[in-house]
Amino acid sequence: MEISGIITLVIIGAIILYVISIFNTLVALRNRFKNAFSQIEVQLKRRYDLIPNLVETAKGYLKHERETLDAVIQARNSASNSLSAAHNNPGDASTMQGLGQAEGNLAGAMGKFNVVVEAYPELKGNENMMQLTEELTSTENKVAFARQAFNDQVMEYNTYKQSFPQNILAGMFGHIKDASLLEFQDSAQIQAAPKVSF
Repeated sequence: MEISGIITLVIIGAIILYVISIFNTLVALRNRFKNAFSQIEVQLKRRYDLIPNLVETAKGYLKHERETLDAVIQARNSASNSLSAAHNNPGDASTMQGLGQAEGNLAGAMGKFNVVVEAYPELKGNENMMQLTEELTSTENKVAFARQAFNDQVMEYNTYKQSFPQNILAGMFGHIKDASLLEFQDSAQIQAAPKVSF
């Protein structure tokens, strides 16, 4: 075998290894952002489980505020349904947008709930209410951190996929769409530390 034949085989082998490396990196990055979404999902589900307990605790004190309590539960259920849809396709633009809007609606309903609760000092002093509030605040912080980690992973995946020469090969490997960030309707509100005062 000639030296030029050996050089050609080495070059072809190097190209094949490089293409395999691109494929494996795309798969790894996609799996990382899907895993990061599952961390958001865990925290959001925890929050969705806390909210009904918070509302139940407040019901005895807020008999005249039934509309506010119902709005919180309805917003929580809507957000939970949006999370279920996003679970099936994390990174999809429409599901991420739907989840972001549902979370914005839930934040608005919880804000109204907090305003109503402020008017009831005996409720603010309730030990169960204080414990639930503390857990909810902690969960809100965890949601913010998990959301940031997810968005970082999505950005890393999209950047790699859009870079040359990966952008040429990504479509052939089934990585056609860019992953979408999870942004809430009121990003300024989300970036601020959550305030839940009772």
